Amino acid sequence: MLESVEYESKCPKEDNMSQPNKEMKPLPSAVSVLIVDDEPGMRSFLKKALSKKFALVETAGSVEDAEQLRSRCHFDLLIVDIRLPGRSGIEWDEALSDQERRSDIIFMTGYADMDVAIKALRAGASDFIMKPFHLEQMMKAVDRCIERRLLKRENLMLRREVSIGQSSTIIGSSDAMMEVKHVIERVAPTNAVILIEGESGTGKELVARQLHLLSGRQGPFVPVNCGAIAPELLESELFGHAAGSFTGAKGNREGLFSFASGGTIFLDEIGEMPLKMQTALLRVLEQRTIRPVGSEKEINIDVRVLAATNRKLADEVEAGNFRRDLFYRLNVLDIVIPPLRERPEDVVELTHHFTRLLAAELGVKEVVWSHEDMLKLQQHEWPGNIRELRNMIERCILLGKPPAEYWKQQPKSEVTGELGYPLDWSLKEVEKHHVTSVVDQHQGNKSAAARDLGVSRKTLDRKYKEWFELNHLEEE
Repeated sequence: MLESVEYESKCPKEDNMSQPNKEMKPLPSAVSVLIVDDEPGMRSFLKKALSKKFALVETAGSVEDAEQLRSRCHFDLLIVDIRLPGRSGIEWDEALSDQERRSDIIFMTGYADMDVAIKALRAGASDFIMKPFHLEQMMKAVDRCIERRLLKRENLMLRREVSIGQSSTIIGSSDAMMEVKHVIERVAPTNAVILIEGESGTGKELVARQLHLLSGRQGPFVPVNCGAIAPELLESELFGHAAGSFTGAKGNREGLFSFASGGTIFLDEIGEMPLKMQTALLRVLEQRTIRPVGSEKEINIDVRVLAATNRKLADEVEAGNFRRDLFYRLNVLDIVIPPLRERPEDVVELTHHFTRLLAAELGVKEVVWSHEDMLKLQQHEWPGNIRELRNMIERCILLGKPPAEYWKQQPKSEVTGELGYPLDWSLKEVEKHHVTSVVDQHQGNKSAAARDLGVSRKTLDRKYKEWFELNHLEEE
């Protein structure tokens, strides 16, 4: 959009710094802005105005100076004058586009040239403003850029939620689940850090999503499985990194904490987080700032932190695997989700819910459950909890067989006692059976499985390569 006002002076005067439009929505504070202009007065004017709203505002007088700043820190928004010494703003923008620029850009110019404006917008600019301008014009342009950026984030997270087929409804009318729902409704509107405890498959992420949904926070819900990310990459994933901070870091990257700005970050399996990262997380919780890897800049964050674990963190503290101070910081308020075997009255409601949901997703007819079926489902121990129940229902729907008939047709294993494998198996076969069972119990989380098995992750990866990749090569 080309905006023009009567030329008053080379740089806006203090009395032109009119108050922003009262109808404008408040912008998130955890936003970083870089102003690039060869006029010191313009840089000072914009920095003074924008610093009141945003966590980080830097200025540069040339493209070269701007590049040095960008090498140390990520900027959400660039405000750039088109005519700069040595290299124009448009040329710089085109170069940034080639590098998969992750920043929005607003161009400024004191020369009313329509061709230049069109070229700037085609280069990917978010807006184009003529100098001189009133502060309200610039703030409206900034507001539009940030709103579009947040909208893109929300759309991305919504697409992710749809793709994984998650429901935000907590099913269960037992006394235990009614108490969980009551606690969620009470604490959701607060900004308190909450620890969610429960066995694998009990629905800890579902509780976290419900807390976010009822919190009223406008930002996205960002789930992170701490055990599924390699320890050496976890810091970069959470906090981002600056270009050149490590091998392969060709550009600045925004971390998940920044991505969750204005919303909620859910740290699942927090007990799997390495001790070094636990120290960094404690600092984030206490100071509400993050520092990207390789950057010297602190970035303010507006993020609610929820954590979950299937371990007894108090036991992990005593064993030296979890920081005591971080445990106390996370355990201000905990929500304990009971296992499914302790609330069999919820099995019937969950069964009907998943039957309707999965039949619609799979495009097949719903299975009709008999009274005998329901009794068997309620009597089952469900070591995998709700996840196991859902998987059972999905198999039954696909096969068109209810559990009473399905379980009858399961082949009986040639086992003795409680071993779970034939006595004529070799030691190698027994090892493979046991190790893969532990990995399956942790839903493929090899770091957690290795800890239970008492071996290193490297040893576990070597075993899997030996058992599966080499066998696959032999078959070929």
